[in-house]
Amino acid sequence: MPDKELQQAVHKDHRRPASLDDITVEALGELSKALETVHRVRGHLYSAHQLVGGADLTLDRVVELMRKAGHDELADRVEHELLGRNLLPGRWTFQIVEEFDDGYFAAFQEIERDAREKLAGGRRHIYEAEMKERRRTHGMPGHEATPEE
Repeated sequence: MPDKELQQAVHKDHRRPASLDDITVEALGELSKALETVHRVRGHLYSAHQLVGGADLTLDRVVELMRKAGHDELADRVEHELLGRNLLPGRWTFQIVEEFDDGYFAAFQEIERDAREKLAGGRRHIYEAEMKERRRTHGMPGHEATPEE
């Protein structure tokens, strides 16, 4: 358990419940860190969704220019083999994003939230709040505990 002085210094929204031990605080911090990584994965999936969609729309212009230049065989190949093609079997990127959101991402968020509720009274970022308090220089500009300080 951290000392009482540290606990009193941590803002009440991020203060650990009295019964919460250091290992559990660290475990919740790691779970939160993992969820943050999965949020980044989600962002990358949306980026891929938009990039692939943009590339697919660009193929319309490719087909048009190839035909204009007299390359009908290549234009046909782009049009029939690439234009509108699935990224994965049976799936465009929007379907991949939806499956990720509704499956893995939703389960991860629910489990992280459930762990916080059961172990920490729903409080988020306890580990980080305690780290902030240990690392900041009291009284130094830019090291305030809260925006109100």
